Amino acid sequence: MIVLGLTGSVGMGKSTTAALFRAAGAAVHDADRSVHALYRGRAVPLIEAAFPDAVADGAVDRARLGAIVLGDDAAMKRLEAIVHPLVREEEAAFLAGASAAGRRVAVLDVPLLLETGRGRAVDAVVVVTADPAVQRARVLARPGMDEARFAAILARQMPDAEKRRRAHFLIDTGHGMAFAERAVAAILRAVAPIRTRCGG
Repeated sequence: MIVLGLTGSVGMGKSTTAALFRAAGAAVHDADRSVHALYRGRAVPLIEAAFPDAVADGAVDRARLGAIVLGDDAAMKRLEAIVHPLVREEEAAFLAGASAAGRRVAVLDVPLLLETGRGRAVDAVVVVTADPAVQRARVLARPGMDEARFAAILARQMPDAEKRRRAHFLIDTGHGMAFAERAVAAILRAVAPIRTRCGG
């Protein structure tokens, strides 16, 4: 089974691209969705112990948590030390299930794949990109987003140029959905002959 790591900076269209991979037949694990579930389940008591003000009504309040950790490197590292191991456990279970089901390609949709050194754990890295002006317009159109929050998010992420340099495959979503869909199909055709990390 081929394991692709899908990543891209905020506003680049990664979630849309993940959906295209899923529609094309790949098994896709969404790290953000996993975190959302953890914030309503296993991670709640751990986060409450570290950040008591971030939990309300038995679940992590993402807005409160964001206000606490965004721009505070030490707090962000504490949060990541709690959440990342849990997400990786779920990724491992997902990959085992996909392999057992005979899936040919599995995609790990991970926003900070390269920032956290996870690029070495996959067979190939797919980076979703777009023109900076397109990225900025998309992000600032989101509810609750402003220039300061956008800048804080970008500060945590590897520059797009560096991500593109490290990519095995690029998908530019600035050219529209049809272009991205063709790029996904081309990647799936290209990886079929690649031997996996396990030699399978």
